[in-house]
Amino acid sequence: MTFTKLRILYCIIFATVLSTTAYGQAELLPLGQDLNRKLGKEIYFNNSKTSHTAILPYIVNDIDSVSGDSLLKKAMPEEKDWQYKNWLFRKLFHQHLVEVKDKDYSFYLDYLPDLQIGKQNSKTTWLNTRGVQIGGNVGSKFSFTSYFFENQAQLPGYLTDFVKANSIVPGQGFIKLYKPGALDYAYSGGTISYTPVKYVNLQLGYDKNFIGDGYRSLLLSDNAFNYPFFKVTATLGRVRYMVMWAQFIDFYDSKFDDETPFPKKYGLFHYLSYNVTNRLSLGFFENIMWKPRGFEFSYVNPIMFMRPTEYANGSPDKALMGLNASYKIADRYVAYGQLMINEFTAKEVFSGKGYWANKQGGQLGIKGFDVFDVNHLNLQVEMNRVRPYSYSSLDHYKNYGHYGQPLADPLGANFAEYIGIASYRWKRFDTRFQLSAATYGLDINGMNYGKDIYKDYRTRASDYGVFIGNGLKTNLIYADAKIGYILNPKNNLRLELGYTYRKESNSQWTDKQQMINIGLRASFRNFYYDM
Repeated sequence: MTFTKLRILYCIIFATVLSTTAYGQAELLPLGQDLNRKLGKEIYFNNSKTSHTAILPYIVNDIDSVSGDSLLKKAMPEEKDWQYKNWLFRKLFHQHLVEVKDKDYSFYLDYLPDLQIGKQNSKTTWLNTRGVQIGGNVGSKFSFTSYFFENQAQLPGYLTDFVKANSIVPGQGFIKLYKPGALDYAYSGGTISYTPVKYVNLQLGYDKNFIGDGYRSLLLSDNAFNYPFFKVTATLGRVRYMVMWAQFIDFYDSKFDDETPFPKKYGLFHYLSYNVTNRLSLGFFENIMWKPRGFEFSYVNPIMFMRPTEYANGSPDKALMGLNASYKIADRYVAYGQLMINEFTAKEVFSGKGYWANKQGGQLGIKGFDVFDVNHLNLQVEMNRVRPYSYSSLDHYKNYGHYGQPLADPLGANFAEYIGIASYRWKRFDTRFQLSAATYGLDINGMNYGKDIYKDYRTRASDYGVFIGNGLKTNLIYADAKIGYILNPKNNLRLELGYTYRKESNSQWTDKQQMINIGLRASFRNFYYDM
């Protein structure tokens, strides 16, 4: 889908909005992992039969019949009279920088800083981010948000190594050198959301999406950089169906210059969510990726089961399927899981011989809200395992990646990881601790052992004996602790102190890094640096 087509769709949607009366709701909740944990009880245990928790970002009206700002304040309700003392205090603690509210429309504008300074051994690290975000509603059928961030940074060692190898900052796009050892990068995004009738929502954006109930997703995560998309969700009772067309960028093996645009590729996504009961939810996912050949009109059909269509096209494209499930326990806990199938041969799955083309992944997890009867104490434990060569293809244009990163778990493939996250809020103090451990197989001696999804799977090391950890078996330990003082819940403005420990080791080398930083931060952005 080209940007010209996206602009045409934008005009059609906007013109339709102006010609209709308002009912339903289209406002989207920010796509933030920490925010989702704080609002966990409202998201999962709101007694709504139409709450489909695996399709993110959430539509505000699915969670509560209030505005997005009201939900954000629910995440941190403590207020004091002195915080309303004057204009400056109201803007600092309770309001957007600019707020306009009318019975027919609303608008806001925020300045979003992310200013950090820290230490990694004797090295000074720093981040200087200035961001602006606008958003609003026209009636209750149409909402929009748009943002822009300008960044300069000197990153910790392991992230600097990643940037040098991939020419991108994880999840944030292309970089250029600012000065020796420092980077300069900018990015923007936004989404318009339109609900013409209460059963249908349309979204047109340049942003990220997420499918699943976990911290990671093996189906579609917000790990990679923004991309243009057009998404339609239709809801009827306990069933919600999503179809999304997206355009991705693949600059693997491309030469960089100011005259040549990055190569494009395309993806089609379907997700069918069924709330079997008020506690059990099941979902079926499928995706088709295809290399540049213009827009594939045979994939315009929004109905599921596109594998036969892909086969009718001569089977030139790459298909991925998956299942998602969640179950609510005791009005406080949610057990969840995913199964990803990229490719498999039935007789080989159960042979135990480790056939290379059995490319699957699985996720199991549980998360709890107000655990041990402690208000605002949330816990999450999760396991993810993905076999070698999963998400890859014989042509990198058809792999499951975008802008140099996987569209699923940031570790790519050929890994097993275990993640624990605890968060607790007391008044305006907010703490978060994460401990994760992973094992994966790195390539060695010029052989492809299946972790890098951008490599041609025909270069695989072997056909049999392919198991998780093959190659240079490497262990990763990652611990991260943060304590913050929340100033404004509407834009997540906070003072924050953080400590990170990372150790990556194998039989050939050990890399141990410790980092401490302090800063003034805002926004609900998700950055996955735990890789």
